[in-house]
Amino acid sequence: MDSEPNATVTMRYEINHGLLVLQVTPDEEMLPFVAGQYTTLGLPGAAPRHYAAEPEDPPADPARVIKRAYSIASSSLQGRYFEFFVALVRTGALTPRLFALEQGDRVFLGRRIVGMFTLGDVPPGKDVVFVATGTGLAPYLSMLRSRYAFDAGQRTVVVHGSRVSYDLGYRSELEGLAARYPSFHYLPIIDRPDRDPGWTGQVGFVDRYFADGTVSRSLGHPITPENTVVFLCGNPLMVQGMMAYLGALGFRRHTRKEPGHLFVEEFWKED
Repeated sequence: MDSEPNATVTMRYEINHGLLVLQVTPDEEMLPFVAGQYTTLGLPGAAPRHYAAEPEDPPADPARVIKRAYSIASSSLQGRYFEFFVALVRTGALTPRLFALEQGDRVFLGRRIVGMFTLGDVPPGKDVVFVATGTGLAPYLSMLRSRYAFDAGQRTVVVHGSRVSYDLGYRSELEGLAARYPSFHYLPIIDRPDRDPGWTGQVGFVDRYFADGTVSRSLGHPITPENTVVFLCGNPLMVQGMMAYLGALGFRRHTRKEPGHLFVEEFWKED
């Protein structure tokens, strides 16, 4: 059957109580994909829920497989497993079940990998700014891990917003890239400093890095559609706000029919 478990959890790591890195190895040969694309994960309604989840009302159908789309965070080149970055939604249908998984458990993994949120349409020589909130960081991780052209001459900036510093998943990996490559900049920001009194970095929302000139200074020039492309992935309010801000600067959303300077990933599952 199309919804039967066809993959095994080979690694799980909770960044904190509400963020999970999940590596899933398919039974069959790994399907090829392009960094930035997504596939589906699924579990039956009968699967247990994480202890921190809220009770379901009404309960899920035990026989129905609950499926959701998730961006792939792993490299498109390693060919052994798919990695996913998942946030726990305590009232959700699927994420509480994903958080209850242990190494060796079985899961449904989609055999269709899709999405146009990739680097394929980025013009050569353009600087790149990746903007994410929460687990919207996942597709950028895949891009950066898949022979990204750090030494090709352009500059790259990752702007990542979260509630608190311990929600900044993959922070050490991104800091390592920034230390290794002078052309790469990592800009984290939190919006709940009251919950994180030890944080000494930037506070606010991701647009602050644009408004105060930090992104422009990291790039070495004012950010314009002529020299830079911007990727947006994460909370819809962030995406809408950044689209409005960048639209006022002349950035136009990219489509295959009408090429632009603003690449947007719109799916955002909160269950």
